[in-house]
Amino acid sequence: MYLTRFRMNTARVGARRLLSSPQMLHAAVMSSFAEVPPSPDGEGPRVLWRIDRNNQAETYLFVVSPAEPDLTHIVEQAGWPQTGRWQTYAYGPFLSRLAVGDQWTFRLTANPVHNIRRSDQEPTKVTAHVGPRHQLGWLLKHQENAGFRVVEKPVEQRVIPEDQHELTVRDRRQLAFKKGGKDKPVTLVTVTFDGRLEVTDPDALRRTLTHGLGRAKAYGCGLMTLAGA
Repeated sequence: MYLTRFRMNTARVGARRLLSSPQMLHAAVMSSFAEVPPSPDGEGPRVLWRIDRNNQAETYLFVVSPAEPDLTHIVEQAGWPQTGRWQTYAYGPFLSRLAVGDQWTFRLTANPVHNIRRSDQEPTKVTAHVGPRHQLGWLLKHQENAGFRVVEKPVEQRVIPEDQHELTVRDRRQLAFKKGGKDKPVTLVTVTFDGRLEVTDPDALRRTLTHGLGRAKAYGCGLMTLAGA
């Protein structure tokens, strides 16, 4: 497995075009591999990607993949062709060191959804969680199977009773884009979670980090990254 980071040059038209369309950016990411990785079947690792924006107004593309990518074409469209490169790191050694009780800060951009049925006669419909409380609840619902628990704050640090976890929900976006020439656009609600977790099941967490969490993985959702706590 590999973890790749690339800084995008948002002053360029090509970068803004890619950032405006998850469909186009997904195609650009998948074109980074000489051989298309096996189609996702729920068993093997898959290609995951995410866009991050930091406090210095820098925009980064992160990619986790079974094979090492070549982002030359993205550099030519959306980077600094003469000086800009990307950084790729072997991910396996880090993943192998995960252990029960480890604490890490994490970031995850996700598409929190739930299934609803308005009546017995209607089929189940996938609907986005739109409020921060429900979006936070979505992540807490998935944490056990994903191999971690979100760390709770000490009681004296809780501003309100519901403010129990070291977790923030930010950067809510509603995306709409065309797919495959269809008239009806694809719509997604995405949010970014920043927080601190404790590893409860290293194997399950390794799977989360290499398979993604939640839906819309082809469109920049599901990639969780860890950093030292």
